[in-house]
Amino acid sequence: MNFEFTGSGTKERIDKFLCEKMDGFTRSHIQRLIENGRVTVGGLVVPAKYVPKKGEVILVAVEEPTEVAVEPQNIPLDIVYEDSDIIVINKGKGMVVHPAPGNPDGTLVNALLFHCHDLSGINGELRPGIVHRIDKDTTGLLVAAKNDAAHLSLAQQIQNKTAGRIYTALVYGRMGEQDGTVDAPIERHRTDRKRMAVSRGGGREAVTHYSVLKRYERYTLIEARLETGRTHQIRVHMAYRGHPVVGDTIYCRRKPPFETHGQMLHAGKLILKHPATGEKMEFTAPLPEYFERILEKLPIRE
Repeated sequence: MNFEFTGSGTKERIDKFLCEKMDGFTRSHIQRLIENGRVTVGGLVVPAKYVPKKGEVILVAVEEPTEVAVEPQNIPLDIVYEDSDIIVINKGKGMVVHPAPGNPDGTLVNALLFHCHDLSGINGELRPGIVHRIDKDTTGLLVAAKNDAAHLSLAQQIQNKTAGRIYTALVYGRMGEQDGTVDAPIERHRTDRKRMAVSRGGGREAVTHYSVLKRYERYTLIEARLETGRTHQIRVHMAYRGHPVVGDTIYCRRKPPFETHGQMLHAGKLILKHPATGEKMEFTAPLPEYFERILEKLPIRE
């Protein structure tokens, strides 16, 4: 694909320009094309933040969609809602969303491929359906698309920050303030590539809003609302604030006096507009039983 930049009068980044020009492509897909060196200007690979000059020709080498080498597996799913366009799942602890090294099967995608035969196929793969992800040991709501139109609509809602994703987390320490915002860009850790970190220069925009639900003697139960959706965002931001998520073995060295089997983080509310009807929809999932049991045993202190 070739695009000539005619000049908009503003310093427009190349990823935003291409997002407006390339119908059927999400911004994350375009950014991945750029990261993989498939976008060039004058024969040179450019970064996503590159600002084209008037008259420059942008060449985009789009890869052909590939069939996902994932086998359908009959894995039980907690289905909160389903129609011909979307399916909303309440994911349990320990389930990986998408196959990856170390987790080749037993994932949510394996289960969805067994349950659904019409998942969407954009972003360079034919049938993933996944619009957003939550971590392996994070529980709660996740929506998958059953067709490309639904996938694009949901991805656009997340990009435009009109879709709401609200979490409940138990964090270390007693927060003094009632609510707050962490606005700190996130990037991959400089030395440990399995971790993310607040950036010291650069990184991608990351904003988390939080409010206190209940204070315990040594912990605080909070509600966290994502404005952006970076990898491990809430976990990174809470650790950065000095209140890491209880049970988080990556961003916290403290071991809680009770068994959590991973971070105590639950995606309890999902708000979106139906991609076909435009109807506002709100889904909720209660805290898992283990989460409730732990909270019941904690001493409350206001």
